Amino acid sequence: MMRYLVGRLPSLVLVLVASSIVAFALPRLAPGDVAVSIAGTDATQPQIDAIRKQLGLNHALTTQYWDWISGLFHGDLGESYLLHRSVASLMGDRLESTLELALVALVMVMVIGLVLGIAGGSRRGRWARAVLDMFSSLLIAIPSFLFALALILVFGVFQRWLPVSGEVGLFEDPWIGIQYLLLPAFALALAPGAVVGRMLQTEMLKMRGEDFVDLALAKGVAPRRITRRHVLRNSVGSAVVGVGLQAGNLLAGAVVIEAVFSRNGLGQLAVSSVETRDFTVLQVIILGVVLVAALCQILTEIVLTAIDPRVRLGESA
Repeated sequence: MMRYLVGRLPSLVLVLVASSIVAFALPRLAPGDVAVSIAGTDATQPQIDAIRKQLGLNHALTTQYWDWISGLFHGDLGESYLLHRSVASLMGDRLESTLELALVALVMVMVIGLVLGIAGGSRRGRWARAVLDMFSSLLIAIPSFLFALALILVFGVFQRWLPVSGEVGLFEDPWIGIQYLLLPAFALALAPGAVVGRMLQTEMLKMRGEDFVDLALAKGVAPRRITRRHVLRNSVGSAVVGVGLQAGNLLAGAVVIEAVFSRNGLGQLAVSSVETRDFTVLQVIILGVVLVAALCQILTEIVLTAIDPRVRLGESA
């Protein structure tokens, strides 16, 4: 395992360097000037120039990028232009909310993926599989914010079963906290869960065509036992890969979902940073999401080797 981790280190560094360049450049490509946002529309040009100098925005972009990267290597994430607080403290205040949402959504992704995958992979009937395929395709195609709005209308407005705005931390009150998490986590998990289900279904259908399945049927083994003990067991690796690949999508999707449900997480912080052009906050959030996604990919491959002995680290796709 150590050899595998060392072997993946160069590619991880390359991904992070490329992502840091994108994270640094994207906010600066947007129209507008953060110095004007800070000074106000009535500020004079000398006042705006003074703010740009104070923030170091008058330096060349290469210099600004190097200063930012150097700070990251020394544990300094920078300071918010507008809030005058360290980015680390701002993210620390919001991290718990986003982690709770992402973790609950991840559990739902696994459940949805297993249900859809096993249902699709266990059906030999063309019509039943066609209906399941159409249902999965709809879940994948429809944006998460539309699911969120539909859930709010049904369970929050019409039925009034669950809260649709705000949050309560799980550590404060687990029972109330989970009620605030159910709708946003479910909206966030539907599309990734359908993707995982489709991957598992495809692999299970492929396994059903293998010779060992026909041999088991010829010996009189019950179809359900074949599905559970042989087909599913040899197909679950694809679901593990799917969950790992969708982890980054959950963090990215949390930006929209947190805004819809008024949760005070990293997604909401990213939205406000875009609106106010607070570069230092936004670029760290982008880089952090990429880092988490890359680490989840590596962790997925390690877990896959424990589940499926046929896979060896460094040889998996």
